Amino acid sequence: MAEAIHIGRKISKIRELRGMKQETLATELGISQQAVSKIEQSAEVEDSALEKIAGVLGVSIEAIKNFSDEAALNYFNTFNDNSTGAFNNFNCTFNPIEKVIELYERLLASEREKIELLKGNK
Repeated sequence: MAEAIHIGRKISKIRELRGMKQETLATELGISQQAVSKIEQSAEVEDSALEKIAGVLGVSIEAIKNFSDEAALNYFNTFNDNSTGAFNNFNCTFNPIEKVIELYERLLASEREKIELLKGNK
């Protein structure tokens, strides 16, 4: 059985890889941050909304629909020239995988901060 396509989750991951906050996406779309959160929790998103979101994220609708973690890692791995064992094939002076890990660590820290803030408001 094929994995169900969860468009909202894909939008969220692309937004995170772009280093964009929900608030920024919301502002660009002219909607609330809560509306963006709801979109990212939705398995399906209307094509008209998806077109606007894709435009703000700088990708095509197809890129969103076809996005996968594996595809993203494969993209970053294209910068690795295994014949030389270095990242110089595309004049890349950093390890892209380390940047992805760094991004996820920042996102995780941000989520932990949110949880602590929410705990403090009770």
